[in-house]
This record gives sequence, structure tokens and C-alpha cells, in this order.
Amino acid sequence: MKIDTIELRRIAMPLVSPFRTSFGIQTERDILLVRVTTPEAEGWGECVALLEPVYSSEYVDGAQQVMERFLLPHLFAQGDVNTTDVAPLLAPVQGHRMAKAALEMAVLDAELRLTGRSWAREMGGTVDRVPSGVSVGILDTVPQLLETVQRYVDDGYVRIKLKIEPGWDIEPVAAVRERFGDIPLQVDANAAYTLADAQHLAQLDAFDLLMIEQPLPEDHIRAHAELARTVRTPICLDESIVSAQSCVDAIMMGAVHVVNIKPGRVGGYLEARKIADVCAAHDVPAWCGGMVETGLGRAANAALAANPAFRLPGDISAAARFYARDIVTEPITVEDGHVRVPEGPGLGTMIDQAFLDEVTTSVTTHTG
Repeated sequence: MKIDTIELRRIAMPLVSPFRTSFGIQTERDILLVRVTTPEAEGWGECVALLEPVYSSEYVDGAQQVMERFLLPHLFAQGDVNTTDVAPLLAPVQGHRMAKAALEMAVLDAELRLTGRSWAREMGGTVDRVPSGVSVGILDTVPQLLETVQRYVDDGYVRIKLKIEPGWDIEPVAAVRERFGDIPLQVDANAAYTLADAQHLAQLDAFDLLMIEQPLPEDHIRAHAELARTVRTPICLDESIVSAQSCVDAIMMGAVHVVNIKPGRVGGYLEARKIADVCAAHDVPAWCGGMVETGLGRAANAALAANPAFRLPGDISAAARFYARDIVTEPITVEDGHVRVPEGPGLGTMIDQAFLDEVTTSVTTHTG
């Protein structure tokens, strides 16, 4: 395909509930969207980088800057571009996987729409709906936590994930397990612990959890392997898995039993599928993580999760959990604990142009 233009659009999406970070309270998400146009089709991508570099070293302003200064010139210089060309073309620029993933996503969407192929088919999907889990953040009190979990259970989510950190771990997990019985339950530490906390984390074994996600810092692979010999709860890696190769290494070291695959974190959906293939080959369950995406990213994640390597419920919750109104005409919803996998060409979803224009804060258009 010949790329005519690449549009970088910033939007401010109002949040249903404030989002707390170490930098303060956010009432809206600042999101970078990518729109690729060709003579025959257009495609959309979504950059999952956050406002601040708190999940990874990437952040949304930096993602736009690296696209404009370094990544877009590589794409335009190529002339005709297929999706499989994108990663090799951008490889000379080190890192910046979320920025690269957004560009690859937009090119892939355009390519699939042009050829009439669905995202799910391209990702190896075999089902028309996938189970939906939900992530619950750290709250002020245990009663607030129980009330929040009850609401999500009533909404039909089939798995609950609790964020934990030192000082907010054993007691809240015990309270949720006691109140909600054998509901599928897991915890996410976001690298908040060290190997010195191994015996403390072993107390979580009593609660029959699906997994403990990313308990230690992302580069502490050997330490995760040691922790796995101390605790019975399966170890899941998130931030540590940045490529198919890193996934292979972690599996061979015994550092991981379950893999959380986030396409933005690993550089795109093509690499995400490679990681899924690695997991399947090693009989390691995978699941699809979320980054508070709009309907674009949620549609792509639902399609990815239709691949049989994704054996556990992912964080593909209803759009309404975060946004009162989405930028797509058919937002993701949860029915009987599952979300429907989009079936149309490309992402299988259409932009709500009127609302998109309403929340747009800036647009820059680039040509080769």
C-alpha cells in the first residue's frame, strides 16, 4: 500500500471515575490516535502510552514526538508499505514500542479493510466471543473494595483482578475471597515488591488465586524464578514480557507460569501473536491485558483474545466502565460475562466522527 497521509490526533476522553496516579488525580485520558490513509482505504491505531511514564518509560507526548521526528520519515521513505514491513522499517529507532505499535495498528487496519479480512482472523481467532475480567484498583478501605467488587460481580464479569501493594495485600484479598467464595480471583502487584518479600507473598497461597501478576521489577527475571520456587501461586509476568524472545527466556528460566500480553507494550499486534504462539508451544496460558483503551483498542484486543492461546479471561471490560461515551459507534459491552469479537473488515468498528471531533484537542497531518 502507498501511504498518502498519517494523521496524529490527540483526544481528551472524560473518565467516568477519576484515575489516580503518583502524579495526581486525572479526570480524563489524553490519548494519541493514528489515522493512516491510502488511495483505497484508511486505518486507525491507538497509542496506549499514558500521560506520565509510570507504567513504562513511554508517555504520550514522547510518543507523538518520536513518531513525528523519527518514525514517520522511515515509513514515508519506504513508498509501498505492508504491515509486515512496519517493524523492520522502524527497528533502527530503539525502544518506543507503544509508538511503533500504534503505527503498525493503523497500517494493519487499513490493509485488512482493503482486503476485507477481519482482525480476529489475522490474529488466529477461533471464537466469536471471549470472557471478560475486570481490574479493581487500590481503594481507601476494605468495605469500599467489597462494594466495588460486588458491583462488578453483579455486572457479570467472570474474573476479578485486585491491585495490591505493600500494606494493601493480604487483608483485602482475604476479605474478597471470604465474601465472594470461589470466584476466579487474581492479584496484580505492578512490580511493587522485592524478593525479600517472598515469604510475605507466600501468604497469598491460602486464597487459591489464579496468579500473582508482576510481583517484582520488570528486569528481575532471575528473582521471579526464585520467587516461583517459594510461592505456590502461579507467577504471571506483564511488564517483563516485551517480545517473543523475552517470553521464551522467562519460560525457560522458570520465571513465569502465565503471560499477560499487551500489544502496545510489545510493539504491536504482530509481535503479540508471536508471543501467543510461544505460549501455546510451551503450554503456558496467556491472557490479554488492557490499558484503558477506547473502542479502537478494545476491538483489537477482543479479536486478539479470540486466539486459542488466550486461555484465561482478559481485562477487556465494557467501554462504559471508563467512558460514558466512546469514539466508536458500537462500544464494547459485556453480556453474560463475555464480549463479542468484532467480525467486519479490519477492526470491525466505525468511528463516531461527531464525538471524536468534540473530544479532539489537536490534529497534525503528515505527508511523505
